[in-house]
Parts: sequence; structure tokens; C-alpha cells
Amino acid sequence: MGMEPWKNDNRWFVSPYNYDPEVRSALRFSPRIELHDITLRDGEQQAGVVFSKDDKIRIAEALAEVGVHRIEAGMPSVSRDDADAIRTIVRRRLGPKIFAFCRCMVSDVKQAVDCGVDGIVIEIPSSQHIIQYAYDWPLSKAIDLSIEATRYAKAQGLYTVFFPIDGTRAEPGWFLDLIEKVAREGHMDALGLVDTFGGCSPHAIARFTQQVQARIAKPLEAHFHDDFGLAAANTITALTMGVNVAHVTVSSLGERAGNAALEDVAMALRVLYGVDLGIRYDKLYKLSQLVRKLARFEIPSNRPIVGDMLFKVESGIISSWLSRCKADRPVELFPFHWDMVGQPEADVVIGKGNGRDSIAFRLRAIGVEIPGDDPRVDTILARVKKASLRKHALLSDDEFRRIASAVVRLGNGARRSSAGKLAARTVPSRGRSGGGSSRARRPAKRR
Repeated sequence: MGMEPWKNDNRWFVSPYNYDPEVRSALRFSPRIELHDITLRDGEQQAGVVFSKDDKIRIAEALAEVGVHRIEAGMPSVSRDDADAIRTIVRRRLGPKIFAFCRCMVSDVKQAVDCGVDGIVIEIPSSQHIIQYAYDWPLSKAIDLSIEATRYAKAQGLYTVFFPIDGTRAEPGWFLDLIEKVAREGHMDALGLVDTFGGCSPHAIARFTQQVQARIAKPLEAHFHDDFGLAAANTITALTMGVNVAHVTVSSLGERAGNAALEDVAMALRVLYGVDLGIRYDKLYKLSQLVRKLARFEIPSNRPIVGDMLFKVESGIISSWLSRCKADRPVELFPFHWDMVGQPEADVVIGKGNGRDSIAFRLRAIGVEIPGDDPRVDTILARVKKASLRKHALLSDDEFRRIASAVVRLGNGARRSSAGKLAARTVPSRGRSGGGSSRARRPAKRR
């Protein structure tokens, strides 16, 4: 296979339109883009998610192993346990810069200083309706608190990201005046572009970013929620316009519909745009598994990048493609290789959607070599379809073995592993749409 930006030696194969000169000419990526992971703070705000101190340390270590540039370790004012977790993560010196999240209050900033963090993300309501109806403040209070708290943060030597929440729903003139006044009379090292309620389209994000860039000359950070499924697209849109930092969570964990997913943003940048963030892409699946386990949170089995069924094939025609291409040309079937993100290798699973080639593929995997046009394959296929339809799910290793052994002699080729299952893998007996991590036993949450 050749080496083109869109078709790279069995690593990925995407559309050449991504690299069309006319498309590329409009992109203005910053020379350095950083990932600011907010799983430990915004991720934990998803209803029902609770991380212990040890959980937070394990996730921070895994994030550092992946190579994210910054970790938002929590909000010290939430509890003593949260503050203690932040201090411990800071002391571990994991590599990424450690940030805390604060309200625009001097007392919150003092707590962050006590934790020893490198920087803070400091929030203030920025839409008039939120200030008036949710906080019951006069508008001037938001401005005064912002100036006072950001000045104090600067005096303490903290890198300060001014974070005006609900900025995309604010009245534009008021919002732009607010950020300009805080930049002039208070302090900010960077400004967060905050779509708190996920209410912007990518085209609107482009306009919003342009207006902010025209008003203040500060580094910008993208913080977008996923209420319309556009958080990753909005984040990438902002990055193409020179925004420096992407706020992300693992597997879109976060309040309501979640945030831009770390794995979605990172892989889209790498493969579709040719922007290498310098992270360990091959650790993304493992990271997602860890966060899901500790959060007791299941994701759709077909979730992009890290879904457990992403590289599982059921249909007959695709099974035949996999049989022909898996060894030498796997990205004929997938936009990127499973190894690139640390996923298990592509495999055929057994269910109602199978064809002859699916059955022949699975039989070969357990040491039975018979051609797909052998009548015994048709017999096994008919029984598989009937069993899967009755079960409303895929079949397990043992279920397939029982069906196959009634038709063909399996012999020594159908060896078992030490766990008592076939050495050739199929997925556990779960529904087609229920393929979240089998380790997470609590009821699934929707993204």
C-alpha cells in the first residue's frame, strides 16, 4: 500500500478529499495544539458518576500515559477529598500540567494555590439571562468578581484561563465587552470559548471564534458540550481557526450529553487532518475501558474509536472481505487499523446476520477447514440464525461450538483456553446493542 496522507501503510485509509488543496487552504491550525482533559471534573459531573481519590489518581496516571498535555484534576471547593486528590496528583509529578477549576472567587483561588496546581480554569456566568435568573445577580457583579479573582490569580503566579460559562448564548455585545474588560482590567492568560449547553453548530462556532479573535488577542481554548452530537466537530472547527487548546473527556463522559471525546478529537485530527498531537494513540482503548470501569458507565458498543464492537463483523459479505483482506490489507474494511488505538483485532462474531463466509471463517478459527459452499455450512448457518433469533443476541463460543459439533467433527482443532472457552474469540453473549464493557454491571447510562 502506498504512502499518501489519506492512505498510510495499513494504518488508515480515509477520503482524499480531506487533503484536497482547496480544503486544506482554509485550515489555520496552531503550531501547537494541547489536550486539556476534564474527565476528573466535568466528567464526574455526569449524574451518578462518583470517583474516589484512588479512582482519580488511577485515571490521572492513565491520562499521563496517553500523553495528554494538561489534566483538570478537580474543583478544590467541592470537598476536602477533592482537594486532597488534587494535591496528591500534583505531588505525583506525572508529566502533564495540573489545573484546578474555580469559581470567580478569591477564596476558591486560594484553595487552588494550596493544592499546588500549575494553573486554574476560573468560571463566571457570562450570559445575562443566567446571571439574572440563575444567580440573581446584578450584571455588574459578574464583572467585578471576574476582575478581582483573576487579578489575585495572577499575583499568585497561576496560569489563568478565564472561563465565561454559557458564552455562546450570551448577548454578543455584552459578552464581548465582558471579556475585553476582564482582559484589560483583570487578567487572563487564555480565554475559554464555552458552549455550556451544546447549542452551537460548527458554522456558528466559526463565527463566534472570529468575533472573539477580533476583540482580544489571547490564546483561546475550546470547551464544547455534546447535546446535539457536535462537540467534537465544533472543537475541531475551532482548532482549524487557530484555537490552541481542546477541552475533552474520555469517551464523552460529562454532564447531560457529555463533552467532546478525547479519542474522537485526537483521532480525527491525526487521520483526517494530519495533525499529530504526539500522544499514545494506541492507549486510547485501554484508557476508555478504565474510565468506564471506574465510572460504572457503559458506552454504545458501536461508539467511534473505542466501542467494543467496532471491529466485530457479523454480515456474510463483510466476513468474506475480512477473510481476504485481514492479513495484508485490513484498512480496505476499516478507516483505521485496530492496533492504532489498541483495540482487539478484527473478528467475525456469530449471529443472525451471518452468511456462509461467516460460518466458514469461524470454523477455520477453531481448526475446521471446509469450504463455504459445503452443505454442512448451510446446515450450521440455518441453526445459528434460528438460535440467534430466538435469543435476540449474538451466540457465545460455547453455543457456536455445540451447534457446529452436531454437524461436523471438531477434533483437536477446537481447543479450549485455560478459562474453558474456545481459543478463537467471539464476543460474550450480549445483545447486539448492549456490547458495553462486561465489567460494568450497573445499568447503562445514555450519552
